Order: sequence, then C-alpha cells, then structure tokens
Amino acid sequence: MIQPAVPRHAAMPHRIGSVLRAAGIALAGLVLAGGVRAAVPVSTSGAWATTTVARGLEHPWGLAFLPDGRMLVTERPGRLRIVSAAGELSAPVAGVPGVYATGQGGLLDVATDPKFADNRLVYLSYAEAGSGGRAGTAVARARLAEADGKASLAGLQVIFRQQPKVDGSAHFGSRLVFARDGTLFITLGERYQRDRAQDLGTHLGKVVRIRPDGSLPADNPFAGRKDVLPEIWSYGHRNPQGAAINPASGRLWTVEHGARGGDEINIPQAGANYGWPVITYGRDYNFMKIGEGTSKPGMEQPVYHWDPSIAPSGMAFYTGTRYPGWAGSVFVGALKDTMLVRLALSGDRVVAEERLLQGEKRRIRDVRQGPDGWLYLLTDEGDGEILRLHRR
Repeated sequence: MIQPAVPRHAAMPHRIGSVLRAAGIALAGLVLAGGVRAAVPVSTSGAWATTTVARGLEHPWGLAFLPDGRMLVTERPGRLRIVSAAGELSAPVAGVPGVYATGQGGLLDVATDPKFADNRLVYLSYAEAGSGGRAGTAVARARLAEADGKASLAGLQVIFRQQPKVDGSAHFGSRLVFARDGTLFITLGERYQRDRAQDLGTHLGKVVRIRPDGSLPADNPFAGRKDVLPEIWSYGHRNPQGAAINPASGRLWTVEHGARGGDEINIPQAGANYGWPVITYGRDYNFMKIGEGTSKPGMEQPVYHWDPSIAPSGMAFYTGTRYPGWAGSVFVGALKDTMLVRLALSGDRVVAEERLLQGEKRRIRDVRQGPDGWLYLLTDEGDGEILRLHRR
C-alpha cells in the first residue's frame, strides 16, 4: 500500500516527482546539507507481524538487555523489572529512586554500563520532584544485586540533575546512550519552556555529555566557559525521546518530537544549535507559526523530518542478520501513528522510508536489537507488552 500524502515542505522537482508517482511511490521530505530539499520514497509493508514476549507492564518506557539475554524494563509509574527470555516478569527491583510520576514524567530510560559484566552498573533516567511542585530529569546509577531470587539496586548515586527544575509535567526527554569512548549522552526535553532551549545557562532542551560517574569530560565543547553549563553537548532541542549510536560512524543520532509537525532526526555535533524554537518545520497546536521559519544561519538543519508528526520515540540501528537487507537501517517507534518506521541510509542520508505494523495500532515507545539479532519493541499502554518483530 502506498502513502497518499506528501509533507507540504517537501520540494519535488516536477519531472522526478511525476516519474516516481507514476511508479506508485509516495514521497517525503529529506533535508540535505544547506537545507536543500530532496524527494524520499515512502512505502508501507504488511508483511510484518509481532509475537508477544511479555505482557502486564504498566506504560513501559525503556528496555536494556543483560548479557544473559534477560531484559531490564522500566515502567513509568516507578518500577524496574527483570524479564526472562520466556517473558516472566520479576517482582519490582528494590531500591529504585522515587519518581515524579505525573503527566509524561516517571521512570524513563534504562541502560547498562559498557563494563556491566565486571561492575554490574545500571543507569536510570527519571523525572525527579523538586520543591514547590517543580520537577526535572535526573540520572542515577547503582549496582544490580541478585540473591535468593530477588533483585535490588545497591549503592544508588545520582550522577546528573537537569537544572533548573520547573513547573509542568511535559517534555522530560530522555534517553541514555553510551558513546564508544565510554562517555554518557543524556537527551533532555525543554520541559515546555520553549525559549530556554536556546539558553546555555540551563539544561532545558539540551543533549548533555558526562562521564559514567557524573564528572565532566575535559573535551566537552563548552568546558571552561563560565557563562555556559559545561555538561552541554548541543542545544536547541525540543523533546528528544530516541537516541542511538550509529555503528557505522560512532556518532550520536537523536529523534525528537515537533509540535504539530516538525519531528526531527538530528546528528548532534559538539556545540551546535538545532534551532528550537527559532526554526522548525512544524506549527503550534493552534496552527500558528512558531519562530522565524525553517532555517537560519548558525542553526543546524535536521537530517530528516516528518510533517505531519508521527510522535517518534525509541531509536535503534540494526546490525544483525535476522532481517535480510536491513543491516544498516535505523528504526524509530511512533506513538501517535502507532507504527514502526524503517529508514534506509546512504551514509548520513535517509534515502527511503518504510512503515511497518500500521495495522497493529500499538504505541511503540522503545526499539532495541536483542543479542539474538531480533528486533524488540515496547508498547506504551496500560497493559504494555514486549514484542518481537517477525515476517508473517
């Protein structure tokens, strides 16, 4: 089945567009260097289905695999579970920090330390309450201890707190991604404080980079500047809820929510400004214009964007062999549009989009490649599930 709509910002040379339409291929917009627009084919496939691995999770948000194939899964109300390969859920892991489980807040992402086999360290991002009803994103780490069939977090240490904490229960981010050099990237929403995404004196609307113990890498782009928070890696982000390291380049990729349109994939560079809310491909929820337009000198263009919005969340690069022809693709879950998106790449360019699982109507919150080479998905529902993708 072919997608009927073309995003209104996609510039389509008449001749090329006519040929592709005649071939039955829909087109989407792709941003190239300098803001030049190109046509990208968008297709749908009904050849894929899912098998339920586990169910009974309340709004699961993040998933990480343990070396033995078991899974750590967060539930937004504040629970961490260990899920066996057979889909059995553990009792809640003890020692999880208290969370601000309101609106979009709660227990969010989970990641294991690159040296987990030696140190058993687990990292959690979560919405943390402050004084006066304020809240912000925080990250803690602890050692996963298991004894007598019970699991707990030992020696919990908060290694990062978003500053400042603000009112509201939206746009916390946040994904945790370890870079090849062992540093930790944290994606942070602007907490619906739009203009402060441009303020380098806050962590709102930023990607930050720290060491696993919370200390500052000396080569961070703003290290040594007194007028900038030194953890900041990039800024001008809205609400990035997906992130992954591209195995081909080692660089961080992120996906973030736009408003009414303007969901973006970016490759955050050190010290770069990604424009929100000065530039965006979306409009406000009341259809009014946001900012100054879609481009401005000194502000980066996204690698790819969606208009209308799909409400993207988890992101994963595929490196396995279970799905022939998919190695090197990047996958993005969609909440509003309840689907899994596969993006084919040529270097850092998106060259095609394929939309999967549209008939299942699941809010896909996270996407991960398992150690067995299969793709696993989390559904953000009251009776949330872990799904495994397979061909029909």
